[in-house]
Amino acid sequence: MRPTWLEIDLGALGRNYRRLARRAAGARVIAVVKANAYGHGAAAVARALLGCGAERLAVATSGEGAGLRRAGIDAPVLLLGSLHPDDAEDAARWGLTPTLATLEAARAYAAARPGGGVQVKVDSGMGRVGVPPGELAGFVAAVEELGLEVEAVYTHFAVADEDEVETRRQLAVFLETARALPRRYPLHAANSAAILAGLGTELDFVRPGVALYGLPPDMRTAQGLEPVLAWKARPTQVKRLPAGHGVGYGLSYRSQGEEWIATLPFGYADGFPRALSNRGWVRWRGGYAPVAGRVSMDQTTVRLPEPVGLDEVFWVATPDLDERTSLTGRARALNTIHYELATALSPRLPRVYREEE
Repeated sequence: MRPTWLEIDLGALGRNYRRLARRAAGARVIAVVKANAYGHGAAAVARALLGCGAERLAVATSGEGAGLRRAGIDAPVLLLGSLHPDDAEDAARWGLTPTLATLEAARAYAAARPGGGVQVKVDSGMGRVGVPPGELAGFVAAVEELGLEVEAVYTHFAVADEDEVETRRQLAVFLETARALPRRYPLHAANSAAILAGLGTELDFVRPGVALYGLPPDMRTAQGLEPVLAWKARPTQVKRLPAGHGVGYGLSYRSQGEEWIATLPFGYADGFPRALSNRGWVRWRGGYAPVAGRVSMDQTTVRLPEPVGLDEVFWVATPDLDERTSLTGRARALNTIHYELATALSPRLPRVYREEE
């Protein structure tokens, strides 16, 4: 196996699932596994979440849905976003439930899968995709006239992790709009942050995503969640360099004295950002080893105080909230979000799944 790999703790995943499900008791769970389950591996994670009790899955693209189907997963799969007419045939072919926000997409899907089930999205204030609230009743009627079955109506919160007042306003708009429909449809609105805040959890479904993986929507809601992923690596070479020796592309780092440099077999093509050149860290024997030189596509060099063997294990990403080496802490240092770092983890990294003990 390649000497760098991800370890996915399915026991921690299950505990996170149960924590979130308890916060929305009575609601059914649509587990979000888009973007390769936020980098954790969609097929294995989806099976584990279905085993925990999730009723449905959600992805972003028909290609992601097709991957689940090829892996033998036959649970209902919701396509988030707004279906494009060009994607209707693929959605129908793989038995996916599309989200509709335009009549063009509704017509295309009705032609591809007569009588198929769909969901309708309402724009309650986020402004990206969704039917305007004042047009929902007419839109749903038009979709049903095409012979499609509207299985649920939903919305998405813009600032559930930042602004409770605005989130409550969005929820009120959504509920008022849904009440104006001629009959009751199953409803859902709560993403990870909303579940943790108790907003929209009384509806028929909830849609946990990033929190399933132990990545808190914001640090105030980290309590109780367990990061699921660890990234490890063994060095491919460890060498002693004389003082003043350059390291890596551009020779942006030069040894200050005699130094030990370990070359680790991963780089920005694996999801270790180039922005960590000369400023990032990996965990080593309970301490930290600083990145020395530029992160390249496939290799990263770190500085050590002493030599180690090629069987030494370095922690590239730790399953915690460490400021230097966790996905959450590293994202804050790079002025981004852990979603970006998690979903950037390359499929070429082997994934090793640990079952609950």
